[in-house]
Amino acid sequence: MNPLLEKFSMNADDWAALGPISEQEKQVRIDLATAYQLAYLKNWDDGIYTHISAAIPGEDGAYLLNRFGLRFNEITPQNLVKVNIDGQILSGDGPVNQTGFAIHGAVHAARSDAHCVFHLHADSVIAVSAQKQGLLPISQHALRFYQDMGYHPYQGLALSSQEQTTLIASLGYKKAILLHNHGSIVCGTSVQQAFYLMDVLDKACNIQILSGLDANLIYPSDEICELTYRQLCSDGDEEGQLEWPAYQRSLMDH
Repeated sequence: MNPLLEKFSMNADDWAALGPISEQEKQVRIDLATAYQLAYLKNWDDGIYTHISAAIPGEDGAYLLNRFGLRFNEITPQNLVKVNIDGQILSGDGPVNQTGFAIHGAVHAARSDAHCVFHLHADSVIAVSAQKQGLLPISQHALRFYQDMGYHPYQGLALSSQEQTTLIASLGYKKAILLHNHGSIVCGTSVQQAFYLMDVLDKACNIQILSGLDANLIYPSDEICELTYRQLCSDGDEEGQLEWPAYQRSLMDH
């Protein structure tokens, strides 16, 4: 048996209870539940709020999201809820956070490449999102997002249809966006890539906070920033694939 399924206490009867699902959906459920559990270990959760979603291969407009009311460490492959981009529950027990519908549905609808979407309120990211300078190119980690980071103004708790439009415009085709005074959205072509990029962003933000924004900070030249960004992206969509087994082992150790 897959040791991760043992970790989640999943057996054949648990899968059968979900009804007929594809092998692709099973794997996405395992990967997404793993991402939730890992995010909990990294203190990226915010009580019962914030979300990580993943599209289901072969099912246009269908994606998985956490049930509202559960902490990240309570998420399993079985209790993930399948929804569509209009916020309708296709399978599983709700409820699902309405703001989560609004954010994740909008991104999944607009970005066919965004198979996994992280929307988190990580402390480090909120701190940097509140800084007028944004994410500064002062670390190798920050350079992964050089010219690949969007910004969006804070407009309150509820996401209106009008703000959905402006949010998607702010995100464009970038991998990440900082929501001022709020948090972040990170997009990946897989759960593995999205988790890896969120990990890099968290570290970049922590480094910036530790730097103290001192006037004597050293900034690489624009040419070096551009070169480093290209080097860091040279693996393309393979980002996170090599790291994922190591992330999984860290979960198994807890």
